[in-house]
Amino acid sequence: MPYVLVRHKVEDYTRWQPVFDENTPLRQARGSKGGYVFRNIDNPSEVIVLLEWENLEKARHFMQSEELKAAMRRGGVAEQPDIYFLEEVTKPSV
Repeated sequence: MPYVLVRHKVEDYTRWQPVFDENTPLRQARGSKGGYVFRNIDNPSEVIVLLEWENLEKARHFMQSEELKAAMRRGGVAEQPDIYFLEEVTKPSV
């Protein structure tokens, strides 16, 4: 399954998080299987999201959607995010 890693800076994490959470049903409907949200310890305004997707086509479509762009504006994403489309190659046991 493909993954999408998004790295972006937010103006205020407490503003961003509820917008991200309220978009969970939309992500699920578009093919997201869930994932993780991380914050940079040294720079708490840097947020990294890693999401698993049903397929690459759905992932790419969602990442280019107007709904996502609007949510990023509402959540206070401060600059253009870095978006990476990934495939799992191996899962180390340790």
